[in-house]
Amino acid sequence: MQRLHDGEKVIVAEGYIFNFEKRCYVQAGPFVPTVILDHPNLVKQLHEEFVRAGSDVVQAFTYYGHREKLKLINRSEDLESMNRTALRIARECANKTGTLMAGDICNTNTYDPLNPQNKENMEAIFKEQVEWAAEEGADFIIGETFGILDEALIALNAIKTYGKGNSPEKP
Repeated sequence: MQRLHDGEKVIVAEGYIFNFEKRCYVQAGPFVPTVILDHPNLVKQLHEEFVRAGSDVVQAFTYYGHREKLKLINRSEDLESMNRTALRIARECANKTGTLMAGDICNTNTYDPLNPQNKENMEAIFKEQVEWAAEEGADFIIGETFGILDEALIALNAIKTYGKGNSPEKP
């Protein structure tokens, strides 16, 4: 936070989905990060590669690691394990390299403004992911790739409500 306050830059390198797709560990289409459970050592290695390339933040590979995406490939039972494993790997790498660790939530591809139950479902998806990130020691949480403002605001509210403000300094 001090670096940002002083006008410095903080670099967050990411691109896990596409890196693992190129390496044939993530299937194009659903892009579900099953590599976390199937090959955790490769996730750790990619974190280290990003840090060596200059990233100041290790971003947990929880992108598309939510209930709706795991339903598509019949792996809903792996949801919590996948998220917590990704967060623990990121925390371990951040501790080892002296970088920050970020949790990550993303779009659900289910937003429907005419269906109030859908909003409740999205809130539940974000809530559980944010709570796991806070419990696993994320320094902050990234919300990314939201094409619909209302869904982004639901995600932001979940971060504010359930993120527990782990940072010692709040801007």
